[in-house]
Amino acid sequence: MSESVNGAVRSSGVRSFKIEHGDYRAEVVSRGAGLRLLEIGGRPLTETSPVGEKAPLSAGLVLAPWPNRIRDGYFIFDGVEHQLAITEPARNNAIHGLVRRDDWELEEHTPTRVRQSIRVGLHKGWPYPLQLTTTHELGPAGLTVTHTAANIGAMPAPFGMGVHTFVRAGDTPLDECTLRLTAGTRLPLDQERMLPVGNSESVYGTDFDFTAPRSLEGVWLDTPFSSIVPDPDGRARHELRAPDGSGAVLWTDRQFGWIQVFTADPERGQGYPGRGRALAIEPMTCPPDAFNSGIDQVVLRPGETWTGAWGLGAL
Repeated sequence: MSESVNGAVRSSGVRSFKIEHGDYRAEVVSRGAGLRLLEIGGRPLTETSPVGEKAPLSAGLVLAPWPNRIRDGYFIFDGVEHQLAITEPARNNAIHGLVRRDDWELEEHTPTRVRQSIRVGLHKGWPYPLQLTTTHELGPAGLTVTHTAANIGAMPAPFGMGVHTFVRAGDTPLDECTLRLTAGTRLPLDQERMLPVGNSESVYGTDFDFTAPRSLEGVWLDTPFSSIVPDPDGRARHELRAPDGSGAVLWTDRQFGWIQVFTADPERGQGYPGRGRALAIEPMTCPPDAFNSGIDQVVLRPGETWTGAWGLGAL
């Protein structure tokens, strides 16, 4: 059952906020501050699902205060051991943070912008209070998403963030599209637990080299990429294109030094409902298991605020 309240659509307790600018239209939901829909002139640039239903494969959701996985849910920070709840039992990991299944509070909703916030309180193995905000805003070039994280506690806190963004080139099947990534290295993962094994490796001349556009036909990825090279404006751009050249471009600022690229494949039991194969390009501040490796882990001092941004537009 759906109802409209103060410009927001509510379904099964989840609110959806619409924003528009020119030919761009987007919908953002309260659950996980998720991007439910982005399109231009009716042509979809993201995968979508009905309001109120669980986002398939965590599509569009904010992943914080860590993205991806923490091995055995265990880490040591500032000399203190922490045991998080195991949220991926099959692999014995703590996955995707603490806020993707919670409803965020609406702070602002205008015709072009939605700002939501949530407080990360005390959880099993997590004694660090944080205040998070996420702002989705449409402009002439598409969507800009700005995230902040403030340490509102009395101790330094570890932090990382990611977003499970599924992109698409209209209705073109993924196998007919090409992908270009501005990334020079990839981090090898243990395929049993999807955790890092070894150091980052160069992608050049390998099956993971997407520095020039490559067909996605038959390609399966669940891979963290780094060594991301920004353009002169400070933004790094990754492109998914249909054969006619149209498609989607996802950009990240310098705070997001990683992207996880994931192909949902129905033959592997991971198909996107109604779409089959689908592609996620996930901005991340750090790689999987960063709270143990320390790689690109952010440390927020009491009272300190971190800010990062990414965006998505049409090609």
